[in-house]
Amino acid sequence: MFSNLSWYEIVLLLLLALLIFGDRLPHVIADGVRMLRNLHRMARTATSDLSRELGTTITLEDLNPKTFVRRHLLSEAEQEALTRPFRAVSDDLRRQAEDLRRHTEDLRAGVRRTGQVTGADGSPPAPRPAPAGADSYDDIT
Repeated sequence: MFSNLSWYEIVLLLLLALLIFGDRLPHVIADGVRMLRNLHRMARTATSDLSRELGTTITLEDLNPKTFVRRHLLSEAEQEALTRPFRAVSDDLRRQAEDLRRHTEDLRAGVRRTGQVTGADGSPPAPRPAPAGADSYDDIT
């Protein structure tokens, strides 16, 4: 939960909480923990009631309507038929991202090696064409 905060930020937040709540801070923390326990208990009760009513095992993740429909109303063949087109697109995007990553690594290696932008084979990059309506890049500025 606090993985994006550094230690000094966490300490600063604790000091700020101490300044705001003062000597009531332990009671506020206890109330917060009690509230989280009650929420967890309510969620567990709701899932057990739903499981009992529907006659199937339901987890907290199943309470998301999309997940519930996918797991409990669709057969395996229907799920496969629905996800097949998306899987092909996902695989294609993954391949393109990997190609782009390799290409940028090659360019970075060329810059590190020569100090200037070069292609993967060490040749200078091809010049970019000027935008439409300009004779050269000097006309743009």
